[in-house]
Amino acid sequence: MSEREDTLIGEFPIIPKQERAQQKRKALLESGRAMFISKGYEQTTAKEIAAHAGVATGTFYRYFSDKRQLLLSLLEDKLERLLPPEPSWVSCNPEKLLTTLLEEHYKRLNELGLHRVLPELLLKDSELCEVLGAARRKVHDRIHLGLKQANEKGWTWEDLDLETVSWAIMILVENGYEKERLTGQKENVQNIAKVICRMIFPPDKLEQLRNQLS
Repeated sequence: MSEREDTLIGEFPIIPKQERAQQKRKALLESGRAMFISKGYEQTTAKEIAAHAGVATGTFYRYFSDKRQLLLSLLEDKLERLLPPEPSWVSCNPEKLLTTLLEEHYKRLNELGLHRVLPELLLKDSELCEVLGAARRKVHDRIHLGLKQANEKGWTWEDLDLETVSWAIMILVENGYEKERLTGQKENVQNIAKVICRMIFPPDKLEQLRNQLS
């Protein structure tokens, strides 16, 4: 059986109700995730995923039409977990808050591992690109809202372009794990937090917020 690549986003098989069948599906999902991360998406086959999960290839096709559908099932409800956090700047020390959020974000990425697979797939999967793009726009809008609230309180630079800075924050955070991959060195999230906060807040305001909200 050949792997079809024409399954639409969101067209997932019905999740089985029997516990044994659920366990097999879960084993296939975990096997696929491990294989995609270790070998890459293109180099992984449904047969290899099934063998790694300890089931027959035919069992794979009971639950997934192809490896793409398995990957989409892995990504379902997880896309936003792969995207940058959305800080609210009005309730606590912004630098401390952002450092904590980034630590949690990179920890989630490393646990999931799927961010290593996405670049390879996005080059040829326009539907997934659209879904990821929509998710990124939602995150951007929430970051933008947080900046707007801080701006309305008079905390940010007066001439700050909130739209541009919102995208800049996303790019800085997303490039953090790419830098780790290229250099082999763990990213210092506190440094990223400092750079972002200096883009947003004048030094005197940042010091004031540290003292007031810590």
